[in-house]
Amino acid sequence: MTMNGAQSLVRTLVDADVDVCFTNPGTSEMHFVAALDDVPQIRGVLGLSEGVVTGAADGYARVADKPAATLLHLGPGLANGLANLHNARRGHTPVVNIIGDHATYHKELDAPLESDIEALAGSLNGWVRRSSSTAEVGADTAAAVAAAQDAPGQVATLILPADVSWGEGGTPVAPKASRSPRQVDSDTVKGIAEVLRGGEPVALLVGGAACREAGLRALSRIAKATGAKPFAETFPSRIERGAGLPNIERLGYLAEQVAYQLDGVRHLVVVGTRAPVSFFAYPGKAGDLVPEGAHVHTLAELGDDVVAALEELADEVAADVEPDLAPAQRPELPSGDLTPQNWAQVIGALLPENAIISDEANTSGLLVPMATAGAPRHDVLTLTGGAIGQGMPVATGAAIAAEDRPVINLESDGSALYTIQSLWTQAREDLNVTTVVLNNRAYAILRMELQRVGAESSGPKANGLLDLSTPDLDFVRMSEGFGVPATRARTAEELAEQFRRAVSEPGPHLIEAMVPPLL
Repeated sequence: MTMNGAQSLVRTLVDADVDVCFTNPGTSEMHFVAALDDVPQIRGVLGLSEGVVTGAADGYARVADKPAATLLHLGPGLANGLANLHNARRGHTPVVNIIGDHATYHKELDAPLESDIEALAGSLNGWVRRSSSTAEVGADTAAAVAAAQDAPGQVATLILPADVSWGEGGTPVAPKASRSPRQVDSDTVKGIAEVLRGGEPVALLVGGAACREAGLRALSRIAKATGAKPFAETFPSRIERGAGLPNIERLGYLAEQVAYQLDGVRHLVVVGTRAPVSFFAYPGKAGDLVPEGAHVHTLAELGDDVVAALEELADEVAADVEPDLAPAQRPELPSGDLTPQNWAQVIGALLPENAIISDEANTSGLLVPMATAGAPRHDVLTLTGGAIGQGMPVATGAAIAAEDRPVINLESDGSALYTIQSLWTQAREDLNVTTVVLNNRAYAILRMELQRVGAESSGPKANGLLDLSTPDLDFVRMSEGFGVPATRARTAEELAEQFRRAVSEPGPHLIEAMVPPLL
């Protein structure tokens, strides 16, 4: 059958098990849009902004353990989606980016939307290729899907000129094999075992796939047998938690927290992550958070089989040791006006079975891990790259990847406004997402940072830039405008009643929780 380039691209995606495409298309992508009707096995999901599109692709892949595609319009479309592609890059999430471009012969005219797409895509430090002919589109697509899934995962960007898309002579290409995780040498494992047996204080820091059940169980065994302190990285792409799983503490966001957690440590063993550094530089403070004089040892690099390495290490130093598992235990439902503490207790008390939490609660969410440690087993997706505006789209993509699971989006008010258009996609696709917006009417994290960088000020200009009141934000009305039913809670009792109802009903819901700022 004769195909154009777009049809061969879409069929190649489907053959490689990429069956969802999140998109905000434009003129250059119209033949791809038309091809979605020719290949019914792929699902097209519209986002009203590119940040929704790229964040949803990130959330989908974290849960589905396979990539989705994005379809973006030229360089500006890619630029609009870069913040959440940055988060995907930092989380090593496999994403297949399809970027439409001007026809090859039109580029020399320097039309208004002409830009250097390769330069923009190159900032993601992933795989980038431009299809130069219709006959090559299928092979380029197969290569992109394989590259996205090369261990430990990356953003792969395929640039599709319009005439290459509409040209005839396209051919689907069979899937290509991705690069598998490398096996860790047994001598490396034995060397780390000697460090653990050496008698000096040791901490273990894990990331990536080690934050899933098998890795966490092995980590707990090692810690229990050797006395080492176990930690997960600050912002894991996906961490499994809850009753019946080891409750592994995450390394803190603040340098002061990390200093406390690693106090006295003489050896830090990193597994599937890097040694910790502070998010920002602060006057007179070190950016390297490894305790002075401590030695860093690497058990497994980012592209290694981190779970196999941990399990081998556990068999070496903890052969007959069982992991410590969190008991089934929920907080009591609180009462009274909402506070930064008690709203998290409501979530912990009522979190549904097998939930997925997209956590962008930021300063309001510091107590969520403690409140949910003994809740039914669940997954948590965190802000991997620190670029806010991730929570809502990641929840959207996660809900499409796991339609049989409840998705809970814990969202700060300032971050919500970056990609609040996600609500429209949730309504359009009838997704089971319950969003709890913590409305403290402030960029509370920046209030804290104003002090921490030594620029403390009580002046009206500085405070005005960190304030989200005057006018107050009304998330109930905004949500309803996007088609998602919404309520407002001012007390713990109201939040409990509204949350219980929202998770029991199909489709999306939003709860605006009026929580005072922590700072």
